[in-house]
Amino acid sequence: MNWEDLRVFLVLAELGSLSAAARRLDVDHTTVARRVGALEAALGVRLIDRLPRAVVLTEAGRRLAGRAAPMREAAFALQRAARGLDDGAGGSVRVSAPPVLARVVLAPRIARLRQSRPEIVLDLIGDQAFADLDRSEADLAVRLSRPEPKGLIARKLGEVGFGLYATAAYAARDPSQWTFAAHDRVPSELPQEVWLDAFRGERVVSFRSNDNGILAAAAQAGAGVALLPRYVAAGVPGLVELPAGRPLPAREVWLAVHDDVRRAPRVRAVIDWLAEAVAEAD
Repeated sequence: MNWEDLRVFLVLAELGSLSAAARRLDVDHTTVARRVGALEAALGVRLIDRLPRAVVLTEAGRRLAGRAAPMREAAFALQRAARGLDDGAGGSVRVSAPPVLARVVLAPRIARLRQSRPEIVLDLIGDQAFADLDRSEADLAVRLSRPEPKGLIARKLGEVGFGLYATAAYAARDPSQWTFAAHDRVPSELPQEVWLDAFRGERVVSFRSNDNGILAAAAQAGAGVALLPRYVAAGVPGLVELPAGRPLPAREVWLAVHDDVRRAPRVRAVIDWLAEAVAEAD
């Protein structure tokens, strides 16, 4: 039995389709089918039934997937341990962060990291979803809420403040006539949107989006007042901050990392750089 065939089968068992497994593994779907076929031949048992748009595990396939899953998790743990034991100063460090924070706060400060630690290759991934650190999708994850997954070390990097922004012409209007550009989650549990709902009262939300960059562009175009992180608004010409008359919200910025991975010198160096970058953006 080829262990790589087993790894491919486990991904297919998890996702349920050849195309989804191929995307996860960064191969084509024929490679996934060939690998699973080879595993079936080696074991002498049919593991999947192929349907037009999906695959279904046979009883044997379900039993094998259940027995092999702990092996895969052990392999991921070995990979993490190996990265933590690597005492070399150079190499890659993969960081997952919200797209706007990655683009506006982290990317402009990469040159500083390169100057101080040229031997480190930074992979910066803008992603709204929380990267699966257990499976080494990233070494470090930066998020705007405290990480909950068990087995992770969580460190607060700082806070990002918010402000009300619009064009100068729009700001000249009577506040009772303001309309708002807001997040598209309704109702929202985001602290800044709870604050905005209370602040605007009965005034209209005229535009919604799930992206702060889009909300900033709408405010820049005169579409209304947007509640934005200050690090986002600072990079958008033509926006001015409006008086709120009450304390404004802030969001905590957290870092998540596995304890074994954070021991690597290059990972510790990137953690320090992330902390400096967030502190400067506050």
